Amino acid sequence: MSPNLLSLFKLLMLSALLLIATTSRAQSTADEIARYRQMIADGNPSELYEAAGEELWKKPSGPKNATLEKCNLGLGPGIVEGAAAQLPRYFADTNKVQDLESRLITCMNTLQGISAEEIINAPFQKGLKKDIEAIVAYVVTHSKDLKVKVSTKHPKEKEAYELGKKAFFFEGGPMDFSCSTCHGSTGKRIRMQDLPNLTTQEGAAAGWGSWPAYRVSSGQFWTMGFRLNDCYRQQRFPFPVYGSELLTALSMYMAVNANGGVIQTPGLKR
Repeated sequence: MSPNLLSLFKLLMLSALLLIATTSRAQSTADEIARYRQMIADGNPSELYEAAGEELWKKPSGPKNATLEKCNLGLGPGIVEGAAAQLPRYFADTNKVQDLESRLITCMNTLQGISAEEIINAPFQKGLKKDIEAIVAYVVTHSKDLKVKVSTKHPKEKEAYELGKKAFFFEGGPMDFSCSTCHGSTGKRIRMQDLPNLTTQEGAAAGWGSWPAYRVSSGQFWTMGFRLNDCYRQQRFPFPVYGSELLTALSMYMAVNANGGVIQTPGLKR
């Protein structure tokens, strides 16, 4: 073997060894993260948010001094069991497709007389939005271990899915990022965090099915609205309007792709 070929062979061998070592470390880290989540799953701090959310659901509030116990999340007034598993969905009373958060805004406005604008403009983790986050934790708990079952039968549901798909692949901002940049193919990770491929059923079931979640690193419960808002921040996009058609459409895209997957919310994230 010539000296040049020998050098090239050694370089290729070294690259292969480095790749194996890197892959091994990454897999080891992913395994450790998974084991850590399993260790603390029984004490998921989301339970505190769930308890607060149940209290808020049943507590008379707002100018109308009413509870949310007549809020229709799609299965009838006051029914929370299994409701989150079928959201987003079309609602005839608003003539819109709504996800859980936008629907709660509607219920708080119509039943309790609370200003929708006040909820939308509140910062995350504070005020009325903090209340929404707790109520979300309460509602999604009642769909845990159920299968995602989101319909596209209504024309507006089909329209929302297609809009969500376009938004998912839309590139923009100073770095030409899109949702698909991180979640459009298999095998990607950020800081050893595996990124699910949301274009596949398996990936969407893992992603959609584990949010909303409690984030250990921030010590906060994150709704899907909060999660998507942060995704746009990382893409260097302007923040989307909370409860907007855009966020509902993105949720619709993920949820429909996840159909048949098992819901594990509230999840637990690093």
